[in-house]
Amino acid sequence: MEPSLSFLSLLIFLPTIGALLLVGFNKKAVEAMRFFTFGVTFLTFLLSVVLWNNFDASNAGIQPAADGISAEWIASWNIHYRLGYDGISLPLVMLTTFTTMLAALASWSINKLHKGYFILFLLLETGMLGVFLALDFFLFYVFWEVMLLPMYFLIGIWGGPRKEYAAIKFFLYTLAGSVLMLIAMLMFYYGSGGQFNLLELGRIAQGKSAGHSFDEFTQIVAFVLLFIGFAIKVPSFPFHTWLPDAHVEAPTPISMILAGVLLKMGGYGIIRIAFPLCPVGAHYAAYWLVAIGVISIIYGAFAALAQTDFKRLVAYSSVSHMGYVILGMAVWYVVPENGISVTANRDHWLMGMNGAMFQMIAHGVSSAGMFFMVGVIYDRVHHRDLNQFGGLAGKMPLYSGLAAGIFFAGLGLPGMCGFIGEVFVVLSAWSFSPLLAIIAASGVILTAGYILWTMQRVYLGSEYKGPHAEDITPINGREATVGFVLLGMAIFLGVYPAFIFNVMDGSMAQLVDSMEAGLQAAGVAINTAAQQASLLP
Repeated sequence: MEPSLSFLSLLIFLPTIGALLLVGFNKKAVEAMRFFTFGVTFLTFLLSVVLWNNFDASNAGIQPAADGISAEWIASWNIHYRLGYDGISLPLVMLTTFTTMLAALASWSINKLHKGYFILFLLLETGMLGVFLALDFFLFYVFWEVMLLPMYFLIGIWGGPRKEYAAIKFFLYTLAGSVLMLIAMLMFYYGSGGQFNLLELGRIAQGKSAGHSFDEFTQIVAFVLLFIGFAIKVPSFPFHTWLPDAHVEAPTPISMILAGVLLKMGGYGIIRIAFPLCPVGAHYAAYWLVAIGVISIIYGAFAALAQTDFKRLVAYSSVSHMGYVILGMAVWYVVPENGISVTANRDHWLMGMNGAMFQMIAHGVSSAGMFFMVGVIYDRVHHRDLNQFGGLAGKMPLYSGLAAGIFFAGLGLPGMCGFIGEVFVVLSAWSFSPLLAIIAASGVILTAGYILWTMQRVYLGSEYKGPHAEDITPINGREATVGFVLLGMAIFLGVYPAFIFNVMDGSMAQLVDSMEAGLQAAGVAINTAAQQASLLP
């Protein structure tokens, strides 16, 4: 049975329904609100599992219908409530519901204004799911903005000592990216004769829609605007400076969602919107994007090595790991052949795109786990100074074992989730630039350096040197459950990556082929325009 518009809407808005029901709870019924919120996120996860089980991996296009399923929304502007999913968006939907469910379980540590927190928490999940399922550009933009406000308040009210500064910085950076996205959206709307349908805009970019096309200038300018808007969210160097502050000040469960899901929205935006709608712009920017990815990998790793704050170190590791995502997407090498542009490394580029996508999923699991592990010890000792830790393996052996496993997943240990994506990306980069591939591969060494050094300072050593030593108690069952589930998923994806690749490979291959077709169509249009100009007196 194919999911209907009602089913996809329920998946998106079930958390909102839960948030509305929470309004009626007594503010003193803290335990009831905790279990209710976890129950809502668990049901949402089950709905996403149903979606996963109904997915047809042999169909590379949008499901459950080729053009999505839609209802008229704002007819005068040709805006539709259009939803759908494919092998690119479905894994991210699963990641969102999985991470949010575990973050809800981690939210027992929240100790003030519980009702407001859980309402905003559930509204945030609706915004994230909407982004991954929307196929109308306007609807995508609305969900993108819906996600912004709950996160601003969740950091600004329940965060650390500098929470207002971090929340405002997050808000301004993301809003700046949203403005750039809005300008690009209007360029496409007026250039397409009034279309917000992302699938139709993609067909226009491929030259498959009669009467409309996006010229070279439009595609280049729109790509720059979209890439900057999405790169802020990834975040890539040099648009990353909001991230460490937001992570350090955000409460633990919100850091899990921020690293596990929100950063992936930037990568998804590039794959779903910037690339298909601007193949010419993506082609011209390829080398710059590869360079940005490599710089992010190395810069993020060196910055992590320099940190003494446990949480800030993990935040900078996200900048480094997400650099592999940008690198894998961008290794598009084009050569002229018989007067048309042909992808010289099609299979390697597809490998890089698949690697980038897998890296997003893997990082969503490992980074959420790392931030959770930092939060577990912070809740006990109320500091994150790496130089004051030591000897935790003796005091908290189960916690230390779980943390070691999750940090090894982030390190990229073979057999764990972090290894697969990074290897695919580096291998694909070799076909584009051996030098940049070697530099990117060296990031693995730096990653091993800061993670092993961190584990030595925190978990090994003779004794704990910081305050509140008497509060260091073994992890409880709830915390151990979150840790075991995240570690289990990290191992599962590392041992059986086909679980993700089988779903996304067809959709990613279709995207790669559509971008090459778009570049060739643009080349024909440019050549035709030049020939017509030469005939003018």
